[in-house]
Amino acid sequence: MKSGTVAVIGKANAGKSTLVNVLVGEKVAIVSPKPQTTRNRILGVLTRENYQIAFADTPGLYRQRNALTALMMKTAETTAKEVDAILYVHDGHAGLREDDIALMLRYFRSGTPMIVAYTKIDIMPKEKIPAEIKALYDAGMTADVYPVSARKGQNIARLEEAIAALLPEGEPLFPENVVSDRSEKFMVAELMREKILLKYEKEIPHGVAVVVNTFERHENGAYQIDLDIVCEKKNHKAILIGKQGAALKEVASFARKDMEKFLGGKVFLTVYVKVREDWRDKGSLMKEFGYAPEE
Repeated sequence: MKSGTVAVIGKANAGKSTLVNVLVGEKVAIVSPKPQTTRNRILGVLTRENYQIAFADTPGLYRQRNALTALMMKTAETTAKEVDAILYVHDGHAGLREDDIALMLRYFRSGTPMIVAYTKIDIMPKEKIPAEIKALYDAGMTADVYPVSARKGQNIARLEEAIAALLPEGEPLFPENVVSDRSEKFMVAELMREKILLKYEKEIPHGVAVVVNTFERHENGAYQIDLDIVCEKKNHKAILIGKQGAALKEVASFARKDMEKFLGGKVFLTVYVKVREDWRDKGSLMKEFGYAPEE
């Protein structure tokens, strides 16, 4: 059978995590319309009768602003060098600029087999697609390009088969029932962060880390989860909590519902908000909060 790893690379907000979730068939990565939603490399595993694809969903390519974003960019670059193939995800709705072409060419010329998913075709003028694909080929980017819509499921099956065709022959890398390399505890923290990204505006969500202190499953199947939302400034803490705790209560309620759906059991959730100034530029705190370079 075909078996191998695929780095999912592209700019922030290109739709990488949404596409991986659709391909895998389960939610293995959080999704929001804001940059820096994905901070860690997250593996989503798709197993079929004739192939297994391990998608490495990476942080979106983004201008470095602090030590955390520098680490995120390093994660994406390192992953692209360690895989059997690259799935470059381009936001078709955002248009095609010179820097988009330059980025694709850089990965295409790396020597790793590559395929391009041209996403969000359901919300863009269809007549733009042929001209932009031609512009890519004219620039020397001759990897196959698949226009797709993850939200509508358009061309997803064809893209999946094309990705599998790039992989080498080999034994499965993971058992058939595995869909991700991340723990339930990790996903619980990510679900909390997803709801923060969706609710709060401006810089606040990007300066937030979520630390799970207690993750226990009781005999009756219910879970006790205690976690900290860590922010960088005192005024951010006040905004996160809201008037009489209303904002925090709302975002925690949304997160708890998704946690119960993901875990398949009742969740008793306790949330605290703490301040750790400029933690995104402090290596020791980044490591403590789960953002350390992968070995």
